[in-house]
Amino acid sequence: MSTQIPLGPGAANDLLLPDDPEVQSRQAPSQLGASSDAGFSSEAQSPVSQSPDDQSGAQKTAHDQAEEQLKQQEHQRVAGVMATFNTTTNRNALPLSSGQKFELFFKSETDPWPFVLSGFVAGFNQASDSEEEWGQGAQGYAKRFGAAYSDSFIGNFFGNAVLTSLLHEDPRYYQKGTGRKWSRFLWAATSTVWCKRDKGTWGPNYANVGGNMIGAAIARVYYPAAERTVNDTISDGLTVSAEGIVGSEIIEFWPDIAHYMKRKHDEKLARKAAKDSGQPAPAQSPSAPHP
Repeated sequence: MSTQIPLGPGAANDLLLPDDPEVQSRQAPSQLGASSDAGFSSEAQSPVSQSPDDQSGAQKTAHDQAEEQLKQQEHQRVAGVMATFNTTTNRNALPLSSGQKFELFFKSETDPWPFVLSGFVAGFNQASDSEEEWGQGAQGYAKRFGAAYSDSFIGNFFGNAVLTSLLHEDPRYYQKGTGRKWSRFLWAATSTVWCKRDKGTWGPNYANVGGNMIGAAIARVYYPAAERTVNDTISDGLTVSAEGIVGSEIIEFWPDIAHYMKRKHDEKLARKAAKDSGQPAPAQSPSAPHP
């Protein structure tokens, strides 16, 4: 499901999609190095042959470097609450092994955040009396909570671990962080259908979309009989994909929001300090884009 959004003059030049020459030129040197370390072939590589021991050592080094990058991601949160372990600001991050993809999935799904989010979803569904067959009260809430967490766990298990391993796709969101806001908005929006691959190229995000659909199909087992139709499966799968876009937008623009809030807080403290000292309040600083 895609939406055509009109761009302003020059906005297309800032939309650094994977086909953009600026991205390719910016990524090329580092990606060649990453491919060499990871044991991938490249036209720029020297034809000098390596012994099996040398190749094993190079692969181990790349794996260890990817593990270090993964560990750094496990400290990322929005507002100190929302876990963003599946996000990286490193455009040249090394590819993850299948084991690391499962590790990232397990770490993300056992964090307190998915349980908190499932609690909110269950509360909203109970308030709107969704799945009315489950009733109200503690029992109804428990069923809705279990369904919400199961939806997340199953969908991410297939979309971020199983299928990404089989299809050699990267389960992470590559945060853009620079450029015009429209280009960044579109970059985040396309992440649900466009992803980086283990070999460094970009292409359709089959794992994410497929995982959402598989999760929605399996969910028919524990949802009420009235919601076990093909239409419900497709609708739920597309809804989860849309929710993924919202999450990507929050992750993409949260640094800007945090920077704005900090600047406003500092200005407020400066005005208060000036008032207490009897001096004129400092002029408000002009808004500047977050680097």
